Amino acid sequence: MKNTTSESSTAKLAFARLVGTLLLMVGALSGSAVAQNATEVASDFGPNVYIFDPSMSTSQIQATVDSIANQQVSNQFGTQRYALLFKPGVYGSAATPLDFQVGYYTEVAGLGASPADVTINGHVDVYNQCFAANNCIALDNFWRSLSNLTINVMGLSGCRSSADFWAVSQAAPMRRVNITGANVTLQDYCTAGPQYASGGFIADSQTGFVINGSQQQFYVRNSSIGGWSNAVWDQVFTGVVGAPAQSYPNPAYTTLPSTPISRDKPFLYTDSNGNYKVFVPALQKNSSGVSWSGANTPGQSRSINNFFVATPSTNVEVINLALLLGKSLILTPGVYQLKDSIRVLYPNTIVLGIGFATLVPQTGRPAITVTDVDGVRIAGLIVDAGPINSDALVQLGSSRLRGLDNWFGFNRFRDHSSNPSSLSDVFFRIGGATAGSATTSLEINSNDVLLDDIWAWRADHGTGVGWIVNTADHGLVVNGDNVTALGLAVEHYQKEQVLWNGNGGETIFYQSELPYDPPSQSAWTDGSANGYPSYVVSNSANTHQAYGLGIYSFFNQGINIIEDNAMTVPDTSGIAIHDVGTVFLNGSGQITHVINGQGTTANSSNGGSLNPVVLYP
Repeated sequence: MKNTTSESSTAKLAFARLVGTLLLMVGALSGSAVAQNATEVASDFGPNVYIFDPSMSTSQIQATVDSIANQQVSNQFGTQRYALLFKPGVYGSAATPLDFQVGYYTEVAGLGASPADVTINGHVDVYNQCFAANNCIALDNFWRSLSNLTINVMGLSGCRSSADFWAVSQAAPMRRVNITGANVTLQDYCTAGPQYASGGFIADSQTGFVINGSQQQFYVRNSSIGGWSNAVWDQVFTGVVGAPAQSYPNPAYTTLPSTPISRDKPFLYTDSNGNYKVFVPALQKNSSGVSWSGANTPGQSRSINNFFVATPSTNVEVINLALLLGKSLILTPGVYQLKDSIRVLYPNTIVLGIGFATLVPQTGRPAITVTDVDGVRIAGLIVDAGPINSDALVQLGSSRLRGLDNWFGFNRFRDHSSNPSSLSDVFFRIGGATAGSATTSLEINSNDVLLDDIWAWRADHGTGVGWIVNTADHGLVVNGDNVTALGLAVEHYQKEQVLWNGNGGETIFYQSELPYDPPSQSAWTDGSANGYPSYVVSNSANTHQAYGLGIYSFFNQGINIIEDNAMTVPDTSGIAIHDVGTVFLNGSGQITHVINGQGTTANSSNGGSLNPVVLYP
C-alpha cells in the first residue's frame, strides 16, 4: 500500500522549498532593480568595468588602461575580462595624448549616443605579438573590441606615430568608430616579420585610408573609408563608401554597393542626464554608409531599468527568473559556469554581454536557448564548450520540430521577416581556454535570423586540444529559412564546418580553415568522399546565395589528407555562389576542387596561391 500521507508531506515540502527559492530570487531581482534606479549604476557592472569621465586627469586614465594592457596583451586564455567605457567628452590632448593598447578580453567603448560624443586624442592600438626575433604576427590577436567613439590620432613617436594600429584577426570587431588625423592600419608594420594577420570585421565606421597589408581576408560593411590597400585572398565590402571596385580574383575584392539586410549590435550609452540606457539599432535593408552621419542612428532606446544586470556569481536560476518576468539581460565581464541554459522566452529580448562575458555550460545543456519568437538580440559573448558534451552551445528554436515540414508539408518555423532575431559578435570555442566538447556550436531552427560577425572555433592550440579531445562536428547548422550571415568564420570542426539545410540562405564573407589534425584519411571521410566539405548547402535547399568565401588547408600531422571539395551545393537554378577560392597554407595533402568538382587543386605545388571560382554554376 502506498504511504499517501508521506507522499503528501513530501510534495508539500517540495512546494514550500520552491516557494522559498522563488521568494529569494525575487528578493535578488528587487535588490538589482533598486540599484538600477540610481542615476549612477557603475558599481552594478562589477569591478572589471572601468567608467572614465573627462574630468579625470589623463595621467590617471593612462595609468589604469596601461595596467590592464600590461596584463592582457599576452593573456590569450586567461579568465580576466574588462570593459573600458568612456563617458561623453574629450580625453587626451596634443600636449598629453592618451595612447594605449587593447589586449585580450578587453572592450573599449564610448558611452555617447554617437561616435562624435566621445573623442580620444591619441592612439587606441593593437600590435603584433613577437614570439621570437623573427616571428612577429597578429594571427592570434583575438577577443577584443573597439566601438562608438572618435580617435583623433596623435602622439607616440617614430613608426608608431604613423597610423592608428588595429592589427587583429578573428573576434576583434570595430564598430561605430570614427578615425581622424591619420591612416588606420590593419597590419603592424613596425615590428620584425612576417607581420601576418588573418581576418577581421569593421562595421558602421568612418576612416581615412586603410592599410590592409598582410590581412589574408577582411569584411567591411556599411562604412566610409578613404581607400584600401592590398587584397591578398578575400576582401569583402558591402555598402562601403570608398570601397575598391569589384574585381575578384585579380585583385581579390568582392564589392556589393549595399548590404541587403542588417541589424547592428545594441550598445550601452548615457543620455544627457547621465542615465544609462541601451540603444537598439533598427533593421536596415539595402543600406550603405554609416548610420550616424548627420543624424541619429535609427532605432530605439531602452532604460537600464528594463535589464537585469548579472555577474558571474549570479545563479542561472535568478537569471532565468528575470527573463521569465520580462527583463532583458546584461552580462557583466567574467566567466559564467552555467548549470542550466539561459532561457530566452519572449520577443525583443536583449542578451548583451560587456567585456567579453563568457558562458561555459557545465551539464551538457546549451548555454542559451531561444524560443521561436521575433526580434531577440544576442550580442557581445564568448561561448565555450563545457566538460560534458552539448548537442548545441546556442540554439534558436526547437530542434524537435526539424523535419516536420518534410513529413507533413508545412513550414516548421514562423515568419520573422519584419523583425528578425540577430546574433552580433558572438564567438564560440571548443577547447583552447578550457577542455570541452559540443556536437554543434550554433544551431538555428528559426526563420529570418541575422548573423552579424560570428567566429566558431574548434581550437588548434591551448588547453584540451586533440582529435579525440575537443570533439565537435559542426560550427553552424542552419535549419531555418531566409537566414543571413554577414561576416562568418568557422574553423577546424571535424565534419562540415557549416551545414545549411534551410531555403533562401545568404552568406556575405566566409572564412574557414579545415581541421589541422585528422589522424588518417579514414578518420575524416564523408561516406565515399574524401574529407568533409567546409560549406555544404544540403539537397533540401533549392535557393542559396553566397559572396566572398575563402577555404584553406593546413593538415599538420604529416599525413596525405585529401578533401575532394571545399564546398558542395545542389545543382539547381536557385543557387548562386560568387567569388569562392581555396588556398594551401602549409603541411601536407590537398583540396582537390573548390566547389562541386570545379576549380584547381590546392596543394604544395601552388602553396599560398588563391584557386578561385568566380561564379558557380
